[in-house]
This record gives sequence, C-alpha cells and structure tokens, in this order.
Amino acid sequence: MPYSTTALDHYCPDPERYRGAPYRRLRQSGLHLPPISLGLWHNFGDDKPLQTQREIIRRAFDLGMIHFDLANNYGPPYGSAEKNFGRIYQEDLKPWRDELVISTKAGWDMWPGPHGFGGSRKYLLRSLEQSLTRMGLDYVDIFYSHRPDADTDLEETMQALHQAVVSGKAIYVGISSYNAADTARAQEIMRQLGTPLVVHQPSYSMLNRWVERGEPSLLQACEDNSLGTIVFSPLSQGLLTDRYLEGIPADSRAAAGKSLDPNTVTDALVTQLRALNQIAAERGQTLAQMALAWVLRDQGKCSVDSALIGASSVAQLEANLAATQNTDFDEDELALIDAACQASGVEI
Repeated sequence: MPYSTTALDHYCPDPERYRGAPYRRLRQSGLHLPPISLGLWHNFGDDKPLQTQREIIRRAFDLGMIHFDLANNYGPPYGSAEKNFGRIYQEDLKPWRDELVISTKAGWDMWPGPHGFGGSRKYLLRSLEQSLTRMGLDYVDIFYSHRPDADTDLEETMQALHQAVVSGKAIYVGISSYNAADTARAQEIMRQLGTPLVVHQPSYSMLNRWVERGEPSLLQACEDNSLGTIVFSPLSQGLLTDRYLEGIPADSRAAAGKSLDPNTVTDALVTQLRALNQIAAERGQTLAQMALAWVLRDQGKCSVDSALIGASSVAQLEANLAATQNTDFDEDELALIDAACQASGVEI
C-alpha cells in the first residue's frame, strides 16, 4: 500500500498493519512485542537524512512493528536519535500513541561529571526526564537500566526504576547487559518494591553466545525470574550480513572504527561468515535473515521474545522482516551453524 514520504503529507498508517502480525507476550506481564523490533542505535542521528528516518519509521509501523527502541546517548550526537524520533512521532505517529511501545535507556555516558553516567538515582531519573523532553512524551512504555554499575548499589538503581513507574514516567522497566546472578538479584529487589522487571535486553547472535553460558545461563535466569528477552546486535554489528564476505568494506562500521573493532574481522572470521552464508543460501535465506531467524528460533522456555534490528533503508527493513517467515531449524542445520561459529571471538 502506498504511504506518505514527506513531512508535509498527512500520514495514514496501513489499516491492515495488524493482519497476520505475530506478537509475543513477555512472560507474566501483559506486554506484547513483535518478533522483530526497530532499534534506533544507528541510522537515526543527525548524520543521517531525517526524511530517510521518517520513511523507515512509517514503514515499520505499517508492517506491525509497534516497538521503537532508543537510549539517551543514541546519535550522533548524543540525544539526537530521541530528538529526531520525537519530531517524527509528533508529526506522524502521535494519534496512534496507545498502539506504540516506546523504550529508552540510561546507563552509559551522557553528560560530563560524576552523575552523567552509571546507575545512580540522580542520573537515571534526570536522564529519563531529558529523554521525555527530547521525544515530546509524557511517559515511555519501557525504561531500562542500560548496564550494571559496580559503583552504585543495585538497590539504588532498582529504586530509581521503581520510582520511574510510580511517578508515571514509565509503564514498565527492564535491565540490559546484566549477568545471570545480578538479574536474579535485581528481580528480587523489584518484587519487594512491588514493580517487577518485565524484560532483559542482552546482546545475542550466532557469533556472540554469552547468554547461553553459565549455570544458570542468562537465558535460563530470565525464564526463572519471569523476564522476557529482547536481544540487540543479532547481526553482530553487521557481520552477519553479506557485507563482510570479502573482508572489510570501505563504508562499513568496522572501517570507520565506530561500534565494530576492525581487528575482529580476521581471515578466520571471514571464512566462518562464508560458511554461514552457504547454510543460509541452502535455506533460501540471506545470511541476515538466517541470523535473525536463529535468535528467534524455538528454544523452549528460554526462547527469545524479540530481536532488535537497525535499518538504513526501507528495503533493508523489509528484507530483514522476511526472516520471520522461516524460524525453524533442523538438527543438522543447527549443528552446521555451531561448527561454523566455533571460537568466533565476537563478544559485544
């Protein structure tokens, strides 16, 4: 269905946006997410055309992607992704606010001084206020502690998340990149406060499997403590696409030294990527589609609920969404993928 592409057009979302769109409930909460959600970590700062951002966000909503994930320092510069999203929201999506799940986070560096990063009550709650101002929102649907902070008591960080909910500035709260033990302890604290965590956001991909390790693993800890899981970097910062099959492209994140260390892209890793690409081709998928399907595969009670993707164009968005058409893997395929991913050295 045609849709508007300029800020001056009146945007009307596709009335069929929920037809056949699957949603997954986050454990014991009433919150549902699409299997693939749109992350605004890259491609939504001031270094990208606002019009392209608008087209991607509109098309995502047209396709039933109701969840938009941000953080205070997404950009560049810091804060610009929230500001740009806020402008598009005000001009296009505001009438449908109650259909949207908008999340943001705080934890990494945002402003100078000792209270511009970490897990303190001062930083988290002031950052949330600033995020709401940038986006023009009264509340977010999910507010995350973006990372554990060894310099702040976990009780203080959790009390800040609890206060975000009781003040009406967030409906749900979650954590990101916490290990299994801290996840269990955080949930215990939040249950005592009366505001249980509903979701954990770790990194996870075929090449980056830290969430599977340990006893219990993080995935098991989330299941044991009734947290849903939404994973970031399921494509390992673009490694699990066709971009790196011949080495490092000149216009890639690795070449720019941004979020992907070029030293990661070794000859051995390229060989692994080519093997994975062949498995994907035999499945009738691109490497990116198979990588997304793999994190979304059925793992029983420890299955992932949603995967975050970025997108630099509408075409890329649509191609990656096709991953949900086949998330089934037989034992032979899983064994081949495991063999190809041995000792990848990719940890995010």
